[in-house]
Amino acid sequence: MSDIEVFRSRYNPTFLLLKSRFMQEKYHPREIESEAQQHWEKTAAFKAVETPGKQKYYCLSMFPYPSGKLHMGHVRNYTIGDVLSRYWRMQGYNVLQPMGWDAFGLPAENAAMQNNVSPAQWTYDNIAYMRKQLQSLGLAIDWSRELATCQPDYYRWNQWLFLRMLEKDLAYRTTGTVNWDPVDQTVLANEQVIDGRGWRTGALVEKREIPMYYLKITAYADELLEALNTLPGWPERVKTMQANWIGKSFGVDVTFPPDAESGMTQALKVFTTRADTLMGVTYVAVAAEHPVALHAAKHNPQLAEFIEACRHGATMEAELATQEKRGIDTGLSVIHPLTGARLPVWIANYVLMGYGEGAVMAVPAHDERDFEFATKYSLSIKPVIRPSDSPLPVPLTQAYVEHGVTFDSDDFSGLEFQAAVDAIAETLQQKGLGEKKVHYRLRDWGISRQRYWGCPIPLIYCDACGVVPVPDDQLPVVLPEDLVPDGSGNPLAKTPSFFECSCPRCNKPARRETDTMDTFVDSSWYYIRYACVDQKNAMTDERVDYWLPVDQYVGGIEHAILHLLYSRFWTKVMRDFGLVKFDEPFANLLTQGMVLNEIMFRRTETGRMIYFNPADVDIQTDEQGRRIGAVLRADGQPVNSDGIGTMSKSKNNGVDPQKIVDQYGADTARLFMMFASPPEQTLEWADTGIEGAFRFLKRLWKQVHEHMEQGETAGPGRSEHLGGDLRPLRFQLHQTIVKVSDDLGRRHTFNTAIAAVMEFMNALGKLDNSSAAARSLMQEALEKIVLLLSPIVPHICHALWRELRPGTELLDQPWPQADSAALVQDEIELVVQVNGKLRGRICVGSDVEPAAIERLALESDQVEKFVAGRKVKKVIVVPGRLVNIVV
Repeated sequence: MSDIEVFRSRYNPTFLLLKSRFMQEKYHPREIESEAQQHWEKTAAFKAVETPGKQKYYCLSMFPYPSGKLHMGHVRNYTIGDVLSRYWRMQGYNVLQPMGWDAFGLPAENAAMQNNVSPAQWTYDNIAYMRKQLQSLGLAIDWSRELATCQPDYYRWNQWLFLRMLEKDLAYRTTGTVNWDPVDQTVLANEQVIDGRGWRTGALVEKREIPMYYLKITAYADELLEALNTLPGWPERVKTMQANWIGKSFGVDVTFPPDAESGMTQALKVFTTRADTLMGVTYVAVAAEHPVALHAAKHNPQLAEFIEACRHGATMEAELATQEKRGIDTGLSVIHPLTGARLPVWIANYVLMGYGEGAVMAVPAHDERDFEFATKYSLSIKPVIRPSDSPLPVPLTQAYVEHGVTFDSDDFSGLEFQAAVDAIAETLQQKGLGEKKVHYRLRDWGISRQRYWGCPIPLIYCDACGVVPVPDDQLPVVLPEDLVPDGSGNPLAKTPSFFECSCPRCNKPARRETDTMDTFVDSSWYYIRYACVDQKNAMTDERVDYWLPVDQYVGGIEHAILHLLYSRFWTKVMRDFGLVKFDEPFANLLTQGMVLNEIMFRRTETGRMIYFNPADVDIQTDEQGRRIGAVLRADGQPVNSDGIGTMSKSKNNGVDPQKIVDQYGADTARLFMMFASPPEQTLEWADTGIEGAFRFLKRLWKQVHEHMEQGETAGPGRSEHLGGDLRPLRFQLHQTIVKVSDDLGRRHTFNTAIAAVMEFMNALGKLDNSSAAARSLMQEALEKIVLLLSPIVPHICHALWRELRPGTELLDQPWPQADSAALVQDEIELVVQVNGKLRGRICVGSDVEPAAIERLALESDQVEKFVAGRKVKKVIVVPGRLVNIVV
């Protein structure tokens, strides 16, 4: 109510009644949502303040990339977080729910080239638009803590911490093999290379050796792995994915001496977890980038050609497992460390330089990839492991990869797996040709990107002084925001006003580093900065101790590895530098399923993929209605379908929620997304349920309106004051409170919570609302329904609460508690089974003894025919649930 309405209500008791009678009849979401949002903004309703002694709840959804428009996947993500934030606020917690922008990245450069604007302008314009979209959803966000990672006062601390890591040898520079996209002219992560092509451009990816900066995440490998056991609030699936990515394995380092007669000049070191198969090695394979391969190719055009072809090959282990195995003999050989046999050295496309030493010992009889390769090139296959209780088939038709017993292995024959590994490792160590080792699949994090729109790396190159860190008092190194990329490489490298500088040590002319940081750096600590976003003089302050760690983190499963792993690493580094006092950043993790939509595209002559929104495409069908093609509505030309995929800006397959909000309101969009499926499940987009969600809200509004039109009611009565026909309905009401509380607070199954309220609304609609007791129950029921639904559809509930409880505000109300008296039933319905099959139901008093229940079940007309003439062996009574008669 307005201030004058509150004043009048205090001094005129009839005013509230008169006002309720003039509640607008129809549900008009635009007016209702605008009024609610204005009220929340005016009262700073969601501003979070550190309150010592009050239990906090930090709820965070992964911040968005400002791509231009939200899609329904964003709506799902942020509504989940908002439902939890509002629920825990009603539970009495001090809630923080902030928002910001993951604002650096290559997409901004691509968009800038397409639109001939600077990435900064494109980014800030998108932020302004998307902020309005988020605000239109009614999210309970503390906007005073908003940040964008492209702002100098944020990325200054990226640079500051990088320099501290450099001082502690947690950051270093070395040459590494990278995936190079020749169209975007940038490095791609392995995950960004699909079928040998760049994920955005579709260009064939090359492998290049360039100097890069790395962060030593491997120094924390053991802690990152072991600490997964301290995260019970994380999905097991995510913890398993991280454990596999870290990939701790126990094995043996084996050295194969060079065969000098073949021209081999260096030993090959390999790591194997199957040292028990060492006697079955028949060749050694190296990656195309291995120094041995490159050396051999210097005077061999055929080898050079093969290596060049491998530069465009797969970079992911999963891809390597399925691609055709190809290789070439280098003509070089090494010596088997135990038998002294000569083993040929091959270059193979299934060996990656980024894993292990870039070389593998090939045991075709006991490795599927080696078996496929050896069969293709007619290489020797020597079995040395057999099952403990049977021989191997001869000849082998496939590799035997299980652990077993060694044979045909000289002194090591007859040993089981661990005994064989131990014996072979000891012999190798005695010969100086091997030792037991623990290896990790995890590799150090390469953060250098040959891109413009990112956080500058704060280093200077001086001919006299070498690599010089930028002094702290000169941070941040500010990225110029007026450059427009043209696709010919990093604009910073062509901007003298940026890279020309003086050496901080000798003051001579020097050159600034023009690579920028991987954007995963930006997102690795943003959740910490929200706690002290206005702190100008330090990366953190004491407010971090109050709010962190995050109590509930919400985001997509696609971030289960890199973002979450890097965030955990960054947190541990900050802890070790005394910046935070916690070990893990996110106590609980909810990985919501992705919202999917069809992907439509065309491929240009240069190989670049151009994507079109499915809403702009017409599907063509034949006379039987079968799909035969698709055309772009704008030009009538064919487009291709790439199947169903996650909604994203890069694939242009998002559904703009603004159209739904404009037509039906934000509450309908929120209700629809929360009701469509459980949050962890993937959701294939279909708008068929939107109208149903809108009808439900209209029905809720109508129910309250009709109730209020009948005038004042007495306060809600307790169960013992209600007639027998009303008590079951009140029982259902409080049973619904119990279920919705559990679904929202513990299970996070918002769809079942909504379904429970809908089911109760159906029962409530049948209530004869004429008696005083029924009016009292209706008042109680509607109040509880509004409270239960308020985290999900806050705008309509804000308005309805003002009608039901004039002079009070919904945001001040606690979460409803179930009345224990209402949950006591005079009668309960029990299912009756015969040999476990449902045969009937009986109603009994809530205090009836089990013996009486047995008798009533056996005498039931529904059940009698199933037990007639048969001996009853026993009767099992499960109190409050069922009776099972065993015959």
